[in-house]
Amino acid sequence: MFAQSAGYDRALTIFSPDGRLYQVEYAIETVKRGTIAVGIKVKEGVVLAVEERIKKLQDQEMSIKIFQVDDHIGITAAGYVPDARILVDNARQLAQNNRLLYDEQVEVETVARKLADMAQQYTQYGGVRPFGVSLIIAGVDGGSPSVYTTDPSGTYLSYSAIAIGGGSDQANEFLEANYSDGDSLDKAVDLALQCITKASEGKVDPNSVKVATIDVKSRMMKRLSKEDLTQRMNGLAQSPSS
Repeated sequence: MFAQSAGYDRALTIFSPDGRLYQVEYAIETVKRGTIAVGIKVKEGVVLAVEERIKKLQDQEMSIKIFQVDDHIGITAAGYVPDARILVDNARQLAQNNRLLYDEQVEVETVARKLADMAQQYTQYGGVRPFGVSLIIAGVDGGSPSVYTTDPSGTYLSYSAIAIGGGSDQANEFLEANYSDGDSLDKAVDLALQCITKASEGKVDPNSVKVATIDVKSRMMKRLSKEDLTQRMNGLAQSPSS
C-alpha cells in the first residue's frame, strides 16, 4: 500500500500509482480557497461578478479580480490573483494581435482555449508550477454571448452559468435551480449577486462585490457602480424570495 502522496507530490511531472498529479490537485485546492466568482450568460449578454476581500483603507473603486481583455471580453478569477494577471496579459496580447493580423475581434472560445493550453503546459514541465487560479472568460461574439472556464489542469468548458472559488458548490446548486436563459441581463445581475450572497451565507459587504456586464447590442464591457450594487443588494436582502 502506498501512502496518499508517498513523495509523488514533490515533482510536477510524475504521476502517482493511482494516476494523480498532486501538484495540479493542490493548485485546484487553491482555487477552492479563493473568493467566489460567477459568470452568467443570457440572450441579452453576459454577467461577471466576484467578491473581493478589501481592506479598510484600500481603494474600493479599483477591481483586482475583474479584467477587461477587449471591448467584448472580460475575465474574472478565483484563486491566486497574481497568476490571473499573467494569464490576462497573455489574453490581451492575443486579442490585440488578432486585431492587427485579421482586423477583427478575437473569439471568446479562442481566448479560453489559448489560456487553457498555457495552463496545461505548466503541468508537464519540470522547474515550473501550475497556475493556482481558475478563470471565467465571458464575452459576446457578434450577437452570441458565451461563458467559458479554465482551471489549473488546462481544462476549458463552456457554461450557461457557473460559479468558481469558495462556496461555489452552494452557488452552482442555486444557479441550477434558478437560472433561465430567457432572463433579462438585469435579472442575471441580480442572480449573480444572489449567488455571492448564498456562498457567503448572507455575510457579504456590498463594497466588496464587483460586477461587469457585456450586452449583445453594444458589445462593450461596463462595470456597475458601487451605488447601483448597494441598492440592488439591499433590495435583494429585503425581498422574501431571496
